[in-house]
Amino acid sequence: MSIRHGLLALLERGPRYGSQLRTEFESRTGSTWPLNVGQVYTTLSRLERDGMVVQDGEDEAGHALYAITDSGRDELRSWFEHPVDRTSPARDELAIKLAMAVGAPGVDIRDVIQSQRRHTVKAMQDYTRLKAQALTAVEKNGDRERDDIAWLLVLEQLIFQTEAEARWLDHCESRLIRLSSTAQTAGPEPASPGMVAGAAGTGAGAPGTVAGAPGTGARAAAGAAEAARHHHP
Repeated sequence: MSIRHGLLALLERGPRYGSQLRTEFESRTGSTWPLNVGQVYTTLSRLERDGMVVQDGEDEAGHALYAITDSGRDELRSWFEHPVDRTSPARDELAIKLAMAVGAPGVDIRDVIQSQRRHTVKAMQDYTRLKAQALTAVEKNGDRERDDIAWLLVLEQLIFQTEAEARWLDHCESRLIRLSSTAQTAGPEPASPGMVAGAAGTGAGAPGTVAGAPGTGARAAAGAAEAARHHHP
């Protein structure tokens, strides 16, 4: 998350002080990525060091104001014009957890997947409810309130992410079931005992015996999203 560029974007609208920037950042993103004042002032200090902002006096209450410089505007324009780099993706805790759960002693990876699926579907339901509220706010205020529109875009991105996560969890479970079935058909391999059994869950049976059939999470998530689209086109 680029706090640096987010603050520059807010400062382009005029001088701001630290707490004001924090409030406006969280309002624009619906507090999805909350900031503390320390983060804001640390970032402002670095931006000032790099010549992208300068202190611009104080307001009536004595708050130190910061203003964007021409170099800061150039940096902001470059950020808007260039795509976000995906060649070095951020670490994903869920992907790391499942990777480490494969073959881990005493861990049934199916339980890990099903626990995460329940959480993911719950998150989808929460995001869908919030999306309905955001749509109501946009319809009420029109394009006059940019924060409502910005929050709606953030929510829809979160919905798409959770839909994708639900489908990926279903895929993981299906993959592990197929690997377990293949291992049982081929017979035990002394060189790597328990590897596939650990991956698919200790003592995994034939497909169809796993609680929570593949597809359950994705269908529930997709259904929640479809309900939101139906009621709020």
